[in-house]
Amino acid sequence: MVPLIVVRYNALIGSYLGETAVRLKGLLDYARTRRCVLFFDEFETLGKERGDTHETGEIKRAVSSLLLELDNLPDYVVVVAASNHPELLDRAVWRRFQVRLELPPPTRAQLTSFIASICENSKVNFGLTAETVAKKLLGLSFSEVEEFCLGVIRRAVLDQKVDDARMIVYSKLEQWRKRLKPKSKDTSEDKD
Repeated sequence: MVPLIVVRYNALIGSYLGETAVRLKGLLDYARTRRCVLFFDEFETLGKERGDTHETGEIKRAVSSLLLELDNLPDYVVVVAASNHPELLDRAVWRRFQVRLELPPPTRAQLTSFIASICENSKVNFGLTAETVAKKLLGLSFSEVEEFCLGVIRRAVLDQKVDDARMIVYSKLEQWRKRLKPKSKDTSEDKD
């Protein structure tokens, strides 16, 4: 029951020399003033590998500043970081975290339950069973599936098709087809 501080990268990353490091220091100085959880989402944005030849010197300096600042945080500040690209993180960043969890993609059963709850809460009839939609979206994360479902719901509400959104689901699946193919374990073309 402590405050959660969520780091917003658009406010942290600066384009001028040293600007990111100054903003990072200010953020961590603020975090030091209380017991809190400091959450970095998409941590690869800030904790990038310093050996990456495509990165600017500013990012490399920011990573070095981040490492020093993390080392100086008191033990009452809990730092949590999330990344979809752990391979991009600097090796020294990994040593700053005692616990590492890898979250596997959701199973078909988990997605079915998740989609069913979204449909039930939204009162939009997708026109397909939650299991069929889950089969089509298998391989995606919960957040990607939520994005898909919310897109269907918005379109159904705007088109006044909340009683039967089947054609909207098919249309959204078609829009997502390129996005789904590399990730999806189910590449069947049937529309059951």
